[in-house]
Parts: sequence; structure tokens; C-alpha cells
Amino acid sequence: MNLLYKYNPQEGCYTSIVKRGESDLEYIDFGLLNFKGVDSWGETVADEEVALILLSGECELKIEHDSGEVNKFIGPRSNVFSGKAYSAYIPKDSRYEIRAESPAEIAVCKAPSELKSEPTIITPEEVKVKVVGQHNWRRQVHDIIDADVNARHLVIGETFNPPGNWSSAPPHRHDYENPPEECEMEEVYFFKIHPEQGFGVQRVYTDDLSLNETYTIANNDTVAIPRGYHPVAAGPGYQLYYLWMLAGENRILRPKDDPNHAWLKFCEPIVAEIT
Repeated sequence: MNLLYKYNPQEGCYTSIVKRGESDLEYIDFGLLNFKGVDSWGETVADEEVALILLSGECELKIEHDSGEVNKFIGPRSNVFSGKAYSAYIPKDSRYEIRAESPAEIAVCKAPSELKSEPTIITPEEVKVKVVGQHNWRRQVHDIIDADVNARHLVIGETFNPPGNWSSAPPHRHDYENPPEECEMEEVYFFKIHPEQGFGVQRVYTDDLSLNETYTIANNDTVAIPRGYHPVAAGPGYQLYYLWMLAGENRILRPKDDPNHAWLKFCEPIVAEIT
């Protein structure tokens, strides 16, 4: 099963990258908006929820909903490595329009939804930042669309790997509905690398290795993760970023570590003391 999707810009602003139903995904639909200059784009949201994550640039966002109208200037953000994101959550039965006056790039994450909620703007000040791991599996994680946002399925954030470092380490999965130990959620990663000619590595595998894929990751690549453990490494000398979007029926984050590598987490306090 191929889980790697290359970015091939389509005519117009919006490029669909991963469609719901592909790579065994049941919930997530993902694409990119790329404004070259003065332009606008919008759509009506019926039985879906949409999250917009500003990757670079700035824009005006207008959301029409039964609860009222939202008009917000989003940005600026030079690039994903320059600071925390501006984002928006758009519930079902809405219409939104984005207008850009200069180049801008926006990730568009979608999932089905029957939930009646309200539009939410998430500013950089509201993004929750944490440092996870130690030594060469230390990385920074930004939680954006989390439990504080009244979404139906989507959970979204960003991870930043320093050069040569690993994330999703120890490798974890979220394949089975077995609370409180594990809850089932699919996931999609969208990558940026700095400088852009760099590379990373993504592995996706299950316990029985019926799924066992390893990819060399380039700038603007996307990987679908319908199941399995999914560690990521940044190439030496290159910063690696990925936007992660999860979706599941119960919207609960309960990952289960690969028992072969779970020791890594247990030794983190010791590594912290000696480094």
C-alpha cells in the first residue's frame, strides 16, 4: 500500500492531496491553498468540519454561520519555522471565504461532521507548546485544534524536529478502540523541510509487519497513516516540520507505544539528568 503523496499543484488556488477513502482513510480529507498574489477562494461547508492552518503569508477570513459572521485578519507568518500558527475551525452548515493580497499558503483539513458547533479562531497565543523526548528524539509539539475546540473528529497540531532528531519516538500507534489504553484514530502528516533541498525519513508499520513502509520525505510531501506505528526522522543538517491531523469516532488521544521500543520513554528522566 502506497501512503506517500507528492504535491502536484493543480490549476487554481486549491490542490487536493489526500481524499477521504484513499489509503484506507475513513475521515480525513486534506489539501493546500496556495495564493500567488491577489486572489480569493471559498466554499460552503455542509456535512463536514474544516480546519484552516496558515502555513505562510497573511489573509482575510470571512465565515458565515447561524451564530453570526466572523471577519478576521489572519497572519502574518513568514513560514512554518518562524513561529506559531494562526488557525480557524469552521463547523458544518457554514460558508467561508479567504482573500489574499499577497502570497499565502494554507492547509485545509476536513472530516465529516454532524456536530452543531461554532466558528473558532485560534491565535498563536492560544497554541499550546511542549517539548517532548530527550537527546536525539527531542522535539517541539504545538497543539492547535485540541479538546478546547468543540470539534467532532479533528485533532490537529504541528511538530518540529531539530536536524537529525526523531519524533513519534518511541513509535506509537492508535489502531484499536481499547480505552483507556488505546483509542482508534487515523492520521495524516504534511511535511516542510528547511532548507528545502533536505530530506527526512518516515516509517509506517504494524506489529505483524503486514504494513511495513519506509519513505524518504521531501519538502511538501504528505503521508497517510491509516494504522500502524509511525516514527519520523529529520536528515542531518535539516529542520523538519510536519502538520499532523488526527480523526476518530471518539476524538480521544490514547496512543500505544511499540513494546519493543517503549523503554526509550522510561529512560528519558535519566537522560535528562546527564545531559
